[in-house]
Amino acid sequence: MSEPATLWALFAASFLAATLLPGGSEVVFVGVLLHDPSLSVSALAVATLGNTLGGMSSYLIGRLLPGPQTQQRFQVALQGVHRYGSPALLLAWAPLIGDALCVAAGWVRLRWFPVLIFMALGKFARYWVVAAMMK
Repeated sequence: MSEPATLWALFAASFLAATLLPGGSEVVFVGVLLHDPSLSVSALAVATLGNTLGGMSSYLIGRLLPGPQTQQRFQVALQGVHRYGSPALLLAWAPLIGDALCVAAGWVRLRWFPVLIFMALGKFARYWVVAAMMK
């Protein structure tokens, strides 16, 4: 697979994994790093960008929700967002609660730019740790 195709596949996997769809992008990220270690910086940037944009799409879904959700996972995320505000999005990468945090942030109308920054930092840190564990 060519370098651009590899990075586009990583972007797609990272984006979709950060939406409400099930899936994990770490396997694809590790596969890219194993296939071509020279792509490590590009792969880190692409995975972070894709995962952050996917999380922001969940944030947008939350902005469009008309009323409160009663699902327990959503309630836990909502409490965290109310308590910590945008910094709670550092955990947007976390399994089970990450997607709910993104939706909750949109639902409570947190400002999008701080959400974007904290979300990107958390997602970058996750991919960076995965890459560092491979060395």
